[in-house]
Amino acid sequence: MSYLELYTSKSLVFSGFQRDFRDADYVIIGVPFDLTSTYRTGSRSAPLAIREASLNIETYSFRSEADLEDAKLHDTGDLNVSGDVEETLRRLELVTRELFEAGKIPILIGGEHTITLGSIRGFGDDIAVVSFDAHLDLRNKYLDRSISHATFMRRMSEETKVKRIVEVGTRGVCREEIEYAKSSGIRFFTSQQIMKNGVKEVSETIRSLVEEYAALYVSVDMDFLDPAYAPGVQNPEADGLSIQALLDMLHEICTGRIVAFDITEVTPHHDTGVTAIQAAKIIFEVVCRLEKAKKF
Repeated sequence: MSYLELYTSKSLVFSGFQRDFRDADYVIIGVPFDLTSTYRTGSRSAPLAIREASLNIETYSFRSEADLEDAKLHDTGDLNVSGDVEETLRRLELVTRELFEAGKIPILIGGEHTITLGSIRGFGDDIAVVSFDAHLDLRNKYLDRSISHATFMRRMSEETKVKRIVEVGTRGVCREEIEYAKSSGIRFFTSQQIMKNGVKEVSETIRSLVEEYAALYVSVDMDFLDPAYAPGVQNPEADGLSIQALLDMLHEICTGRIVAFDITEVTPHHDTGVTAIQAAKIIFEVVCRLEKAKKF
Protein backbone atom coordinates (compact mmCIF):
# COMPACT_ATOMS: atom_id res chain seq x y z
CA MET A 1 0.00 0.00 0.00
CA SER A 2 1.31 3.47 -0.90
CA TYR A 3 1.16 6.50 1.39
CA LEU A 4 -1.36 7.97 -1.05
CA GLU A 5 -3.72 5.04 -0.46
CA LEU A 6 -3.00 5.03 3.27
CA TYR A 7 -3.47 8.70 4.05
CA THR A 8 -5.98 9.97 1.48
CA SER A 9 -9.55 9.03 0.62
CA LYS A 10 -12.52 10.28 -1.36
CA SER A 11 -14.01 13.48 -0.05
CA LEU A 12 -16.83 12.85 2.41
CA VAL A 13 -17.13 9.09 2.22
CA PHE A 14 -20.32 8.13 4.06
CA SER A 15 -19.54 7.28 7.70
CA GLY A 16 -15.80 7.60 7.04
CA PHE A 17 -15.40 3.81 6.82
CA GLN A 18 -14.63 2.57 3.33
CA ARG A 19 -14.22 -1.05 2.25
CA ASP A 20 -13.01 -2.14 -1.14
CA PHE A 21 -15.95 -2.55 -3.51
CA ARG A 22 -15.21 -6.24 -4.05
CA ASP A 23 -15.39 -6.87 -0.31
CA ALA A 24 -18.47 -4.71 0.35
CA ASP A 25 -21.94 -5.91 1.32
CA TYR A 26 -23.54 -2.46 1.11
CA VAL A 27 -22.90 0.16 -1.57
CA ILE A 28 -23.82 3.81 -0.99
CA ILE A 29 -24.94 5.79 -4.05
CA GLY A 30 -25.96 9.44 -3.94
CA VAL A 31 -28.68 10.49 -6.39
CA PRO A 32 -28.62 14.33 -6.51
CA PHE A 33 -31.84 14.67 -8.48
CA ASP A 34 -34.86 16.92 -7.81
CA LEU A 35 -36.05 17.90 -11.29
CA THR A 36 -39.77 17.34 -10.61
CA SER A 37 -39.87 18.94 -7.16
CA THR A 38 -42.83 21.29 -6.84
CA TYR A 39 -42.73 22.95 -3.42
CA ARG A 40 -39.30 23.25 -1.85
CA THR A 41 -36.45 22.26 -4.14
CA GLY A 42 -32.97 21.37 -2.98
CA SER A 43 -32.92 17.63 -2.35
CA ARG A 44 -30.18 17.40 -4.99
CA SER A 45 -27.91 18.73 -2.24
CA ALA A 46 -28.91 16.02 0.22
CA PRO A 47 -26.29 13.34 -0.59
CA LEU A 48 -23.46 15.70 0.34
CA ALA A 49 -25.23 17.00 3.46
CA ILE A 50 -26.08 13.50 4.70
CA ARG A 51 -22.52 12.31 4.13
CA GLU A 52 -21.24 15.29 6.12
CA ALA A 53 -23.65 14.53 8.95
CA SER A 54 -22.62 10.86 8.93
CA LEU A 55 -19.04 11.78 9.80
CA ASN A 56 -20.18 13.20 13.14
CA ILE A 57 -22.45 10.41 14.42
CA GLU A 58 -21.32 7.62 16.73
CA THR A 59 -21.53 4.22 15.10
CA TYR A 60 -22.91 1.86 17.76
CA SER A 61 -26.59 0.88 17.65
CA PHE A 62 -28.23 -0.07 20.96
CA ARG A 63 -31.32 -1.27 19.08
CA SER A 64 -29.34 -3.83 17.10
CA GLU A 65 -26.35 -4.28 19.39
CA ALA A 66 -24.15 -3.82 16.33
CA ASP A 67 -21.50 -1.33 15.24
CA LEU A 68 -21.45 0.28 11.82
CA GLU A 69 -17.66 0.05 11.85
CA ASP A 70 -18.01 -3.72 11.40
CA ALA A 71 -20.25 -3.42 8.33
CA LYS A 72 -18.68 -3.84 4.91
CA LEU A 73 -19.70 -0.50 3.46
CA HIS A 74 -18.49 1.10 0.23
CA ASP A 75 -19.40 4.62 -0.92
CA THR A 76 -19.19 4.70 -4.71
CA GLY A 77 -20.10 8.38 -5.08
CA ASP A 78 -23.02 9.99 -6.90
CA LEU A 79 -25.03 8.91 -9.91
CA ASN A 80 -24.43 11.14 -12.93
CA VAL A 81 -27.97 12.45 -13.30
CA SER A 82 -29.54 13.82 -16.45
CA GLY A 83 -31.86 16.74 -17.14
CA ASP A 84 -34.30 14.15 -18.47
CA VAL A 85 -36.32 12.25 -15.85
CA GLU A 86 -36.51 8.95 -17.74
CA GLU A 87 -32.82 8.99 -18.60
CA THR A 88 -31.91 9.46 -14.95
CA LEU A 89 -34.22 6.61 -13.95
CA ARG A 90 -32.74 4.42 -16.71
CA ARG A 91 -29.21 5.00 -15.43
CA LEU A 92 -30.31 4.25 -11.89
CA GLU A 93 -32.03 1.06 -13.02
CA LEU A 94 -28.85 -0.16 -14.71
CA VAL A 95 -26.69 0.66 -11.70
CA THR A 96 -28.97 -0.98 -9.14
CA ARG A 97 -29.40 -4.09 -11.31
CA GLU A 98 -25.63 -4.41 -11.63
CA LEU A 99 -25.20 -4.13 -7.86
CA PHE A 100 -27.99 -6.61 -7.17
CA GLU A 101 -26.49 -9.14 -9.57
CA ALA A 102 -23.12 -8.64 -7.87
CA GLY A 103 -24.68 -9.57 -4.53
CA LYS A 104 -24.54 -6.04 -3.07
CA ILE A 105 -27.26 -4.14 -1.21
CA PRO A 106 -27.65 -0.66 -2.73
CA ILE A 107 -28.28 2.15 -0.25
CA LEU A 108 -29.48 5.17 -2.19
CA ILE A 109 -29.34 8.72 -0.86
CA GLY A 110 -31.72 10.99 -2.77
CA GLY A 111 -32.75 13.26 -4.16
CA GLU A 112 -36.48 13.30 -4.66
CA HIS A 113 -38.61 10.22 -4.08
CA THR A 114 -39.05 9.60 -7.82
CA ILE A 115 -35.68 7.83 -7.73
CA THR A 116 -37.34 4.79 -6.12
CA LEU A 117 -39.09 4.06 -9.41
CA GLY A 118 -35.78 3.86 -11.28
CA SER A 119 -34.17 1.73 -8.62
CA ILE A 120 -37.01 -0.78 -8.28
CA ARG A 121 -36.92 -1.42 -12.02
CA GLY A 122 -33.51 -3.01 -11.48
CA PHE A 123 -34.88 -5.91 -9.43
CA GLY A 124 -36.76 -9.12 -10.14
CA ASP A 125 -40.47 -9.76 -9.86
CA ASP A 126 -40.85 -11.55 -6.52
CA ILE A 127 -40.46 -8.36 -4.53
CA ALA A 128 -42.47 -6.24 -2.11
CA VAL A 129 -42.02 -2.53 -1.38
CA VAL A 130 -42.55 -0.86 1.98
CA SER A 131 -42.51 2.94 1.72
CA PHE A 132 -42.50 5.26 4.73
CA ASP A 133 -44.05 8.48 3.47
CA ALA A 134 -46.59 11.13 4.43
CA HIS A 135 -47.97 10.96 0.88
CA LEU A 136 -49.27 8.10 -1.26
CA ASP A 137 -47.78 9.52 -4.50
CA LEU A 138 -50.48 7.73 -6.48
CA ARG A 139 -51.74 10.57 -8.70
CA ASN A 140 -51.98 9.71 -12.38
CA LYS A 141 -50.53 13.10 -13.35
CA TYR A 142 -49.29 16.10 -11.43
CA LEU A 143 -48.64 19.46 -13.09
CA ASP A 144 -48.85 17.65 -16.46
CA ARG A 145 -46.12 15.17 -15.53
CA SER A 146 -46.87 11.45 -15.57
CA ILE A 147 -43.59 10.67 -13.78
CA SER A 148 -42.82 12.83 -10.77
CA HIS A 149 -42.49 12.75 -7.00
CA ALA A 150 -46.32 12.78 -6.77
CA THR A 151 -46.99 9.99 -9.31
CA PHE A 152 -44.11 7.52 -9.14
CA MET A 153 -45.85 5.01 -6.87
CA ARG A 154 -48.71 4.75 -9.34
CA ARG A 155 -46.26 4.14 -12.16
CA MET A 156 -44.60 1.49 -9.99
CA SER A 157 -47.96 -0.20 -9.44
CA GLU A 158 -48.89 -0.07 -13.13
CA GLU A 159 -45.60 -0.66 -14.90
CA THR A 160 -43.31 -2.81 -12.74
CA LYS A 161 -43.47 -6.39 -11.49
CA VAL A 162 -43.67 -5.42 -7.83
CA LYS A 163 -46.04 -7.88 -6.13
CA ARG A 164 -47.00 -5.86 -3.05
CA ILE A 165 -46.87 -2.18 -2.11
CA VAL A 166 -47.33 -1.06 1.49
CA GLU A 167 -47.27 2.63 2.41
CA VAL A 168 -46.71 3.75 5.99
CA GLY A 169 -47.31 7.10 7.71
CA THR A 170 -49.95 8.38 5.26
CA ARG A 171 -51.61 11.69 6.09
CA GLY A 172 -51.43 13.90 2.98
CA VAL A 173 -53.55 12.58 0.09
CA CYS A 174 -56.23 13.45 -2.47
CA ARG A 175 -59.42 11.50 -3.25
CA GLU A 176 -57.98 10.12 -6.49
CA GLU A 177 -55.16 8.43 -4.59
CA ILE A 178 -57.43 6.85 -2.02
CA GLU A 179 -59.64 5.42 -4.75
CA TYR A 180 -56.66 4.07 -6.70
CA ALA A 181 -55.10 2.49 -3.60
CA LYS A 182 -58.32 0.67 -2.76
CA SER A 183 -58.94 -0.52 -6.33
CA SER A 184 -55.37 -1.76 -6.85
CA GLY A 185 -54.84 -3.48 -3.50
CA ILE A 186 -52.22 -1.06 -2.16
CA ARG A 187 -52.27 -1.15 1.64
CA PHE A 188 -51.56 1.99 3.59
CA PHE A 189 -51.33 2.83 7.28
CA THR A 190 -52.03 6.38 8.40
CA SER A 191 -49.99 8.19 11.01
CA GLN A 192 -53.14 8.25 13.16
CA GLN A 193 -53.43 4.44 12.95
CA ILE A 194 -49.83 4.02 14.02
CA MET A 195 -50.24 6.39 16.98
CA LYS A 196 -53.49 4.72 18.02
CA ASN A 197 -52.53 1.06 17.56
CA GLY A 198 -48.83 1.34 18.34
CA VAL A 199 -45.63 0.70 16.43
CA LYS A 200 -45.41 -2.96 17.43
CA GLU A 201 -48.88 -3.93 16.21
CA VAL A 202 -48.61 -2.06 12.90
CA SER A 203 -45.13 -3.44 12.27
CA GLU A 204 -46.36 -6.99 12.81
CA THR A 205 -49.18 -6.40 10.34
CA ILE A 206 -46.75 -5.04 7.75
CA ARG A 207 -44.45 -8.03 8.22
CA SER A 208 -47.37 -10.38 7.65
CA LEU A 209 -48.25 -8.57 4.40
CA VAL A 210 -44.79 -8.97 2.89
CA GLU A 211 -43.49 -12.20 4.42
CA GLU A 212 -44.36 -14.39 1.41
CA TYR A 213 -42.13 -12.48 -0.99
CA ALA A 214 -38.50 -13.41 -1.54
CA ALA A 215 -37.20 -9.84 -1.54
CA LEU A 216 -38.07 -6.60 0.23
CA TYR A 217 -37.28 -3.04 -0.85
CA VAL A 218 -37.58 -0.40 1.87
CA SER A 219 -37.89 3.30 1.09
CA VAL A 220 -37.99 6.26 3.47
CA ASP A 221 -39.25 9.68 2.46
CA MET A 222 -38.14 11.94 5.28
CA ASP A 223 -41.51 13.71 5.33
CA PHE A 224 -42.78 10.56 7.10
CA LEU A 225 -41.47 12.35 10.16
CA ASP A 226 -43.37 15.23 11.69
CA PRO A 227 -41.81 18.58 10.73
CA ALA A 228 -40.81 18.99 14.37
CA TYR A 229 -38.28 16.19 13.78
CA ALA A 230 -37.49 16.82 10.11
CA PRO A 231 -38.21 20.40 9.03
CA GLY A 232 -35.86 20.27 6.03
CA VAL A 233 -37.95 18.26 3.57
CA GLN A 234 -39.50 19.07 0.20
CA ASN A 235 -43.15 18.67 1.20
CA PRO A 236 -43.55 18.87 4.99
CA GLU A 237 -46.84 17.57 6.37
CA ALA A 238 -48.01 18.10 9.95
CA ASP A 239 -49.32 15.35 12.25
CA GLY A 240 -46.45 12.98 11.59
CA LEU A 241 -44.45 10.47 13.59
CA SER A 242 -41.32 10.75 15.70
CA ILE A 243 -37.83 9.59 14.81
CA GLN A 244 -38.11 6.96 17.56
CA ALA A 245 -41.26 5.52 15.98
CA LEU A 246 -39.60 5.33 12.56
CA LEU A 247 -36.43 3.67 13.86
CA ASP A 248 -38.45 1.17 15.89
CA MET A 249 -40.56 0.26 12.84
CA LEU A 250 -37.50 -0.13 10.64
CA HIS A 251 -35.94 -2.36 13.28
CA GLU A 252 -39.03 -4.58 13.21
CA ILE A 253 -39.33 -4.71 9.41
CA CYS A 254 -35.75 -4.78 8.11
CA THR A 255 -34.64 -8.39 7.85
CA GLY A 256 -32.27 -10.50 5.80
CA ARG A 257 -34.66 -10.28 2.81
CA ILE A 258 -33.85 -6.61 2.23
CA VAL A 259 -32.34 -6.13 -1.25
CA ALA A 260 -32.18 -2.32 -1.26
CA PHE A 261 -32.87 0.71 0.88
CA ASP A 262 -33.30 4.35 -0.06
CA ILE A 263 -33.80 7.61 1.77
CA THR A 264 -35.19 10.67 0.01
CA GLU A 265 -36.53 14.24 0.10
CA VAL A 266 -34.06 15.92 2.49
CA THR A 267 -33.69 19.60 1.54
CA PRO A 268 -30.66 20.79 3.52
CA HIS A 269 -31.15 24.50 2.87
CA HIS A 270 -34.47 24.56 4.69
CA ASP A 271 -33.14 23.83 8.17
CA THR A 272 -29.94 23.99 10.22
CA GLY A 273 -28.83 20.44 9.45
CA VAL A 274 -31.11 18.45 11.74
CA THR A 275 -32.91 16.58 8.93
CA ALA A 276 -29.65 15.43 7.35
CA ILE A 277 -28.52 14.24 10.78
CA GLN A 278 -31.74 12.26 11.18
CA ALA A 279 -31.29 10.75 7.70
CA ALA A 280 -27.71 9.67 8.42
CA LYS A 281 -28.82 8.11 11.71
CA ILE A 282 -31.57 6.18 9.91
CA ILE A 283 -29.05 4.71 7.47
CA PHE A 284 -26.76 3.76 10.37
CA GLU A 285 -29.61 1.98 12.16
CA VAL A 286 -30.81 0.15 9.04
CA VAL A 287 -27.33 -1.15 8.22
CA CYS A 288 -26.78 -2.23 11.84
CA ARG A 289 -30.15 -4.02 11.81
CA LEU A 290 -29.17 -5.86 8.63
CA GLU A 291 -25.88 -6.81 10.22
CA LYS A 292 -27.74 -8.25 13.20
CA ALA A 293 -30.05 -10.18 10.84
CA LYS A 294 -27.01 -12.02 9.43
CA LYS A 295 -26.43 -13.64 12.81
CA PHE A 296 -29.85 -15.30 12.99
